[in-house]
Amino acid sequence: MTSRARSIRATSRPALPALAVTLALVASACSGPSPDESPRAADRPWDEVVAEAQGQTVDLWMFGGDEAGNAYVDDVLTPAAAELGVTLRRVPVADTKDAMNRVLSENAAGSTDGAVDLVWVNGDNFATGQEAGAWWCDWADDLPNLQYVADDDPLVAEDFGVPVDGCEAPWHKAQFTFAYDAARVTDPPTTVAGLLDWAEQNPGRFTYPAPPDFTGSVFVRQALYALSGGADEVPTSYSDEAFDDLTPALLDRLSELAPSLWRGGTTYPRDQQALDQLFADGQVDFTMTYGPATLTDLVADGTFPSTTTVLSVEDGTVGNASFLGIPASSPDQAGAAVVANLALSPEQQAAKADPAVWGQFTVLDVGLLDAADAARFANLPDSPVVPPYEELSRNAQPELASSWVNPLDEAWRREVLGSP
Repeated sequence: MTSRARSIRATSRPALPALAVTLALVASACSGPSPDESPRAADRPWDEVVAEAQGQTVDLWMFGGDEAGNAYVDDVLTPAAAELGVTLRRVPVADTKDAMNRVLSENAAGSTDGAVDLVWVNGDNFATGQEAGAWWCDWADDLPNLQYVADDDPLVAEDFGVPVDGCEAPWHKAQFTFAYDAARVTDPPTTVAGLLDWAEQNPGRFTYPAPPDFTGSVFVRQALYALSGGADEVPTSYSDEAFDDLTPALLDRLSELAPSLWRGGTTYPRDQQALDQLFADGQVDFTMTYGPATLTDLVADGTFPSTTTVLSVEDGTVGNASFLGIPASSPDQAGAAVVANLALSPEQQAAKADPAVWGQFTVLDVGLLDAADAARFANLPDSPVVPPYEELSRNAQPELASSWVNPLDEAWRREVLGSP
């Protein structure tokens, strides 16, 4: 560990999209209901939901390595839920697949008294739950605060290519971001492919987390876009034909690049925290994150150098959204829906967007808010490190379908890492 101010804080990443849960568990889950059999919320007045939620305790399972996210939930969201008569308890997990393992186990057992009421989720974990019929559905479309989310926003209509279908409520947006130390990189690259070239020209000064780590996995998908001629050249939906056509160039380039990486590519950071530590220690010149909000504090407290700069790439980067899902096995679904609606409120979204609180990009369309609520966002302080979302998401690219993730991660492990 470095002697810098403190250990690297985990990024405010969305729930880890993950590898699939264990094969045994998936097999067990697959014996449960199909997506068409997922329980559906009854169509009823919102007042009835709020009344039923009174006195319920909602257990929110979420990645626990994000200090800012933990503090937001504990200090902002939980007290506000209490004012609505709902007790919110944060259950930290090392990886969202831990929550999914529990959800799938309880679903396979037919439990209606499970331990998980609400999950911070997206990507493969959501898709896995959908395949198993493990989510409660149709509730999210009835949240009153959904009126502030644009109907045509593609980021919240699908989750890694899987239709949301009222089975999860949007929570915040994210944009994959590269950052570098401008004191050491005086002529930064301007494209993702250019970044790979830069790494080759500056041996030992660049690396990326090893997939299936979330950040490393995103980096590989980002590189696939760059080396395939752009996101438009990669079908969002997975097919063996597209995989066989597009991945050889990706895997060849990353294999070719490996000897120029940190430690000659003989080892890779295990996760983003490890990469951040290398960046903080000055061992590499770039880091990367799907949660750029954390960069502000990491610079402010001296963990990262003051010359940390977000890399602007002409071809844009991948963007997605995080969601809150309610398992079919939750015994406190009304309370969970009330919390999800609260989390979508302009007050909570603005508080969460404050860089001093968490700095997460809102899923609301500010143009749909009244003047007072719009002012909450207009008055937020600008980050001295992270550009506004509108600038950061310029030329944003869609996430590939979740069915791409594991084949790409496995191919990287086999072809680039050389692991059987």
